[in-house]
Amino acid sequence: MKKNPTVELKLPILKNMELVATHTSDVVAKHMNLSEEKSAEISMALIEACINAFEHSETKEDIYIHFIISDENLTIKVIDKGVGFDSSSIKLPNIDDKLGTTERKRGWGLMLIQELMDKVDYESDNSGTTLTMTKNKKSDE
Repeated sequence: MKKNPTVELKLPILKNMELVATHTSDVVAKHMNLSEEKSAEISMALIEACINAFEHSETKEDIYIHFIISDENLTIKVIDKGVGFDSSSIKLPNIDDKLGTTERKRGWGLMLIQELMDKVDYESDNSGTTLTMTKNKKSDE
């Protein structure tokens, strides 16, 4: 087998298209013999990452997702050609301020991704954003 094989997706920004990415992550996780729990964590993080790219990149171009398989981990890159963002300007919403109001209960996507994955990195500028998420095969890494 090729060392570090990569599965690549090109997704148009259409309703529910993030589900194509999660179906692919399920197949890749099974191939890697990852637990159902790890597979579910990857799927949840991937949904958040795709929705963020769809909603916040302000691009009309496709979103690219690369699944890079290795013996030690799965690395997923979600790439958009949008406006980019400054991660230092992102503020976590205050849950107490949102509870009991009609305000949308949104804004925890980045935090959720970081909780679900073992490593998360962002590269972002005015030509787009690449989110790199890694899930280790072994839990103690």
